[in-house]
Amino acid sequence: MKNAERVVMVLLLLVIAGSVGWLVWATSSERAEIRDAVARGEYEIRLDTKETASDTTDWRHYYPATVPVMIGDTLVEASVADTLPERIQGLSGTPFLPKEVVKLFVFDSAGNHSIWMKDMNYAIDIMWANREGIIVHIEEDIGPETYPDSFASPQASWFVIEASAGFVATNDIQLGDQVNRIQ
Repeated sequence: MKNAERVVMVLLLLVIAGSVGWLVWATSSERAEIRDAVARGEYEIRLDTKETASDTTDWRHYYPATVPVMIGDTLVEASVADTLPERIQGLSGTPFLPKEVVKLFVFDSAGNHSIWMKDMNYAIDIMWANREGIIVHIEEDIGPETYPDSFASPQASWFVIEASAGFVATNDIQLGDQVNRIQ
């Protein structure tokens, strides 16, 4: 009887070990397939089919929480990105940026904060400002085709502002202009 019990226990352990091994293999195989599909670009963020890049009437859908900001003499609504995930996402995947809205990146320290055009759908103007809110560098009309190049200020900055292409020229924004939040 003891030998029969031992055989049953060994067989039971082999079945359990085989099941666990198969489960691990199947899970890792599925993850590898998903990683490969992501690398091939088969997964993407799809926008609601009712909304198009030309439908700028409901911009708050994409930029729900904004604050009023003065850039030089121009009043705009700023969509603030002050956390790492928000700064990483930036404007990527958005279909448009209204002329009266900017993306304001707030960093925790001064640095040469780079911007790239990964997953962008339109051209933008980029402004860098120091801790006092003074614009220290400007890049205009940066298009999605520039990816994977990145753009940075030669001077350390605390803030980066992205606006629709033409914003800087239309509003006569210059180096030395002040950026202020309106209370």
